[in-house]
Amino acid sequence: MKFSTREDIEAPIDAVFDMLCDFEGFERSAMRRGAEVLRTDKMDNPGVGMTWDVAFSMRGKMRNVKLEMIRFERPNEMVIAYRSPGLEGTFQVELMALSRSRTRVVIALEIQPLNLSARLLVQSLKLAKTSLTNRFKLRVADYAKGMEDRYKRQA
Repeated sequence: MKFSTREDIEAPIDAVFDMLCDFEGFERSAMRRGAEVLRTDKMDNPGVGMTWDVAFSMRGKMRNVKLEMIRFERPNEMVIAYRSPGLEGTFQVELMALSRSRTRVVIALEIQPLNLSARLLVQSLKLAKTSLTNRFKLRVADYAKGMEDRYKRQA
């Protein structure tokens, strides 16, 4: 199952990519929402091989997810693979410069079940795909607007 959307941002591609590389900010944001986030690599600079262990409560049960950066091509693309006991997939971010001050961001989330209970979960998600896709697009649009605002404040 795949969710994808795209947004155009009034900021240069390098600035957008740098904002997307604020992994410590993403970690803090997840922790504020109740997740436990542990960076498990020793890398100084962002790149392939970055890893995290994330634990969070969902539907009354603790979920554990391992994340790994599997592709990192500045300033065009990054792909993070995730794996949990029942699901695996990828989170892909692609950037395309539309002009010197405008960037298109394409975000895709792919989910693949690994066992029967995960297949049932994915099947139930497919039934609600339209509403989930709309929520996904709204969240990405809000985040893109926030990135645009941050860039304008810095400029």
